Amino acid sequence: MHRSHDDRKRKLFLTLSVVLNLSLLSYFKYSYFFNESINQITGSQHSFFNHFTHFSNTFFGTTLSVDKLLLPVGVSFFTFQSLSYTIDMYRRKILPVENVFDYGFFVCFFPHLVAGPIVKAHDFLAQIYQPYRLDKNEFGMALFWILNGFSKKIIADYIAVNYIDRIFDNPNFFSGVETIFGIFGYSLQIYMDFSGYTDMAIGIALILGYRLKTNFLSPYKATSTSEFWKRWHISLSSWLQEYLYIPLGGNKKGTIGSYIAIAVISVFMILLSGKIWLIWLMIIFALLLTLCFIFIPKVKQSINTNINLMVTMLLGGLWHGSSWLFLIWGGLNGVGLIIHKFWKNISPFKNSEGKGTRFLLMLITLTFISFTRIFFRSSDVETVNTIFYRIGNHFGADLIFKIIEGYKFVLFIILAGYLIHWIPEKMKERYRNWFSSLNYWGMGGMAVLIVLIMYQFMSGEMQPFIYFQF
Repeated sequence: MHRSHDDRKRKLFLTLSVVLNLSLLSYFKYSYFFNESINQITGSQHSFFNHFTHFSNTFFGTTLSVDKLLLPVGVSFFTFQSLSYTIDMYRRKILPVENVFDYGFFVCFFPHLVAGPIVKAHDFLAQIYQPYRLDKNEFGMALFWILNGFSKKIIADYIAVNYIDRIFDNPNFFSGVETIFGIFGYSLQIYMDFSGYTDMAIGIALILGYRLKTNFLSPYKATSTSEFWKRWHISLSSWLQEYLYIPLGGNKKGTIGSYIAIAVISVFMILLSGKIWLIWLMIIFALLLTLCFIFIPKVKQSINTNINLMVTMLLGGLWHGSSWLFLIWGGLNGVGLIIHKFWKNISPFKNSEGKGTRFLLMLITLTFISFTRIFFRSSDVETVNTIFYRIGNHFGADLIFKIIEGYKFVLFIILAGYLIHWIPEKMKERYRNWFSSLNYWGMGGMAVLIVLIMYQFMSGEMQPFIYFQF
């Protein structure tokens, strides 16, 4: 009886925590979106948020307006960590922290707060209560990661300012060849920018005595979309897998949560489009799915698995922002994962371990991932259409050598970035260990040299980290 009562309390606590965290996240990240979408659908100038503002003004003597909403720094990341704490307690993976300050420290640990890596409660909380320790080799490794991340950020800014931003800001001015170079350049830029931040976060945390897990594992070495998402933003991918994909049923079954998630995504799609008729389309789709489950039960598990996978990627897209472009980006990656699931069963390469085959599959994966990022990087649908139009109708193959000559230095930096990225992991471990084994004077000298070299690449104005906006 006591156990049953305790379980009910834990479920209630979990429910309240999830609702509160997701409500706060939705309010700060999606208020503008819901305000604009409801106005678009109803054609009214007074949405729910306007009524809420009037209510606030009447009863409290203040004015609250959506256009004055300030987004808290790192809201997405500390919400995910707060949810991790609650869910891990519910699953009995961790015990409650000793006091509220320990909880606040876990959620607001500053090195990774703004752009990750996302830290799970069961990976971090135990470290709070351990004595501080940091030997010379660990200090050297921490300094290496800080310098590595700093260098990545500077190079990412350089190629962005001198090439990539120009392509995406004014795609009509560039040929298809220049655009394709820009697309692959952006893949390198976002990797160096994002992983550069997390490298520095890992290094700073290590100096403070906390060990954060690796967040990127040379993702452009991946030979499939599935492998890519095991190497890219590992903390988010593993968070979504552990706290969303598996609870939805994973690759085994569908759950009521799967269909609630589909309903949420459908609401976003209707609001994004502003088309009421989409509701009927969603109802028809739901009926067809139900009939399929009834009359073709053998495909039910396969459909549920793919639904769970697609839902996870679509929600991952919406997490980045309330836009058709992010939704399409998430959906394309979901399609890529589903296609790979079927492909690996019939692939003629599955028993081939040749370097040539791996390199070919790696290039195919990189190309697919890079082209999905057109939707991620573009500011609007018109930009996306223009980019594809320039590639399809103004390719400019005859200009390729002139383009390479004109942008030779920045294109050389992009190529060098990919070549360094593709260096075997064992070789990377060697030079990391070599750096961490230097004496303090050696480390200091190397640090000064790296800073002086990177200073030559610094743009006039430092660009914000790409993931600060999320």
